[in-house]
Amino acid sequence: MKKILYTAAECTPFIKTGGLGAVVGSLPKQLKSEGYDVRIAIPAYECIDEKWKKQMKPVVSLPVSLGWRNQMVTVKSFEYEGVICYFLENNFYFCGDSPYSDMWLDIEKFSFFSKAVLEMLSYLDFEPDIIHCHDWQTSLVPVYLKRMYGYDPFYQNIKTVFTLHNMKFQGMTSIDHLKDVAGLPDDLFTYDKLEYYNSANMLKGGIVFADKVTTVSQTYAKEIQQPEYGEGLDELLQCRSNDLSGIVNGIDYQIYDPSQDEFIKYHYNEKTFRNGKKKNKKIMQKKAGLPVKNDAFTCCMISRLTDQKGFDLLGDVMEKLLKQNVQLYVLGGGEKQYEDMFRYFAEKYPEKVSANFDYSDEMAKILYAGCDATLMPSRFEPCGLSQLMALRYGTVPIVRRTGGLKDTVKNYNKRYHTGTGFGFDACDSAALLRTVKKAISLFEKEPEEWNAIVERGMKENYSWSASCKEYEKLYESL
Repeated sequence: MKKILYTAAECTPFIKTGGLGAVVGSLPKQLKSEGYDVRIAIPAYECIDEKWKKQMKPVVSLPVSLGWRNQMVTVKSFEYEGVICYFLENNFYFCGDSPYSDMWLDIEKFSFFSKAVLEMLSYLDFEPDIIHCHDWQTSLVPVYLKRMYGYDPFYQNIKTVFTLHNMKFQGMTSIDHLKDVAGLPDDLFTYDKLEYYNSANMLKGGIVFADKVTTVSQTYAKEIQQPEYGEGLDELLQCRSNDLSGIVNGIDYQIYDPSQDEFIKYHYNEKTFRNGKKKNKKIMQKKAGLPVKNDAFTCCMISRLTDQKGFDLLGDVMEKLLKQNVQLYVLGGGEKQYEDMFRYFAEKYPEKVSANFDYSDEMAKILYAGCDATLMPSRFEPCGLSQLMALRYGTVPIVRRTGGLKDTVKNYNKRYHTGTGFGFDACDSAALLRTVKKAISLFEKEPEEWNAIVERGMKENYSWSASCKEYEKLYESL
């Protein structure tokens, strides 16, 4: 039985700020069902809910040296839905009310975590064949493994996979700072290793030293080899192209299931959605404080409010869009400029715009179940999970065709009656507005054609079962 250790900064349900936590919390369960011995290692943050902390059992305490620093780590374990999770506890590094803080502090925190993960293994009765690392926070695991542990027979046969969830975040600092906090030798800070324009780049180290590199969609794997999306590492990724693959994310179909979702009143499936979504739409409108109008084109945006998500494109055409018979539901906080933008439109158009900056899973599912469409005009999107959830709930995605959005949303073709959503290629406001108007027109004038799109989308399978097969092939290749 192949043994795999997942290591990351986040894991649902213990700690989650975005898609990373959802992936790390879901994929191991699917692999476990396929016969792998998969376990997870994350920091035991002080901000993890007490209900989880109470269930963690101490396994071992061990010393970890990081440069000139020496700290103790207590490893605790908890089996959640069949997967053993290890929590690395250290009150110096993992304190506070958030998993992240200032970058210069996080650099040291996650250097320590990466070292501690490797030190932990020699104390456990679990010897992984593969360590699967996620994003820059664990990028030093492959570096440490090859350069500082390779001499030890216990570690020599361990392979590493490094997954890039978002190239935008790289863990960059000065060379002197990373040398100091990570205890890495001088010869690692050259242009072909961790050096990056006279700075140190932790993400680059993971890409260089991992045995295989993956990202979360096939299109994004191609895009990041180009200057526009590669965030300065496109040439390195071209050099590693033979070891680079894109495997689209999935979602947990037990958690996201409109036929039994605890948060929605009227359950439905691909055969009964016409009635179910109509009833849920009315409940959603009441809960959000907008007029109950069955003929309104209801569109949600459930997202972090950041530049990446293309909200500036929407802002340029909001006035024109709101002249249509539409209602727009925004859920999720983020950058002040976008919160202020949606506040302004919610005050100006109180019957058409609902802006809720306090995200909750309950409200997200109410919106997916009640809305006709979801809008994702992202400038770039490694994979995206919102469109997968929308398809599952019969909410038609309107997306910019980039990264995982291009891979998972099939563009509507009126002539052949195919497609599961609407897409546009150009990164501009005019293309966005044209595409939304096209969707509204079809919704208003050809309801059965619209319902056919909904039904095709609900029949798509973006559960982890499909993607899991691709990860199995990757692991077997190592």
